[in-house]
Amino acid sequence: MSLQVKTMAEWMAEGKEPEVLFWVGSAGAFDDRAKKITRAFVKIMNKAGVQFGILGAEESASGDVAKRAGNEFLFMMQAMTNIQVMNAYNVKRIVTTCPHDFNTLKNEYKDLGGEYEVMHHTEFITKLIEENKLQVSSSMVGKKVTFHDPCYLGRGNEIFDAPRELLKLTGVELIEMKRSKRNSLCCGAGGAQMFKEAEPGEKEINMERTEEALALKPDVIATGCPFCNTMMTDGVKYNDKQEETQVLDVAEMIAQANDL
Repeated sequence: MSLQVKTMAEWMAEGKEPEVLFWVGSAGAFDDRAKKITRAFVKIMNKAGVQFGILGAEESASGDVAKRAGNEFLFMMQAMTNIQVMNAYNVKRIVTTCPHDFNTLKNEYKDLGGEYEVMHHTEFITKLIEENKLQVSSSMVGKKVTFHDPCYLGRGNEIFDAPRELLKLTGVELIEMKRSKRNSLCCGAGGAQMFKEAEPGEKEINMERTEEALALKPDVIATGCPFCNTMMTDGVKYNDKQEETQVLDVAEMIAQANDL
């Protein structure tokens, strides 16, 4: 299935405005694993007939990592550049597959002149289903799945149900880890920790979290964040469980269920 993607500049050249801006994010644009999540989500939007645009080369980092690392000046430079570009395109709605970007765009751009309706891709897919623009096949009956709550999606923004409801639509058996939803444990990548060595401790956080998931013997550890996906995948590989357990984004599972 070929992907249909237009930049905001291309939409403007046609004298049109798309329904939504898809914020791809640094991980979704450059990380080879996260690119698969980006493609899966684009396939879903194409299937649902969504008119969306991307910024392409005009998209800079959201500034999340700079802010968490304490570089407020760099964050403001990145944020204001992005806001200037998006406001020039009259952007009103944004969807992203990265909870870090979701949180930053939704909650931290407001004070700098960036007022947008921002949705996580699991919320957006749920909306497509509610509007009868997308149907999901229950083709994964028998698969055991546990969902890891991304910090900036769950505890940070109180979004717990959308990803779980989507997973249930695929027919899987959803099993919860002991620490889930508001009591979930971080994957270890938040707060710019993704880009530095782990803090000293008895066990690295991503290993502890992955082992908690693997104890349930799931067929799939489902994620809703490219950072979480990386950390959980590393944990699965460290425990040599790649043959038994996959790590997949919710969008990838929805795409698989619809044979996209």
